[in-house]
Amino acid sequence: MKVSYDKEADAVYIEIAVGEADGVIEVKEGVNIDLSKNGNILGIELLDASKKMELNSLLSYQISSNLFKATA
Repeated sequence: MKVSYDKEADAVYIEIAVGEADGVIEVKEGVNIDLSKNGNILGIELLDASKKMELNSLLSYQISSNLFKATA
């Protein structure tokens, strides 16, 4: 995963997978999800990002241990 910020455009892009976008879903004004031809999520775009999130949070992350529970 790759996160980039364009200060001039005040836009954040979270790249989840590499590929050519074939479609976009607008979740909310200024929040877009890029999709591949087969419907996989490639990335998330946040426009007017500084108004939607604390930009310092881009430099930190937390992994929930609940995501990695073993199944029996």
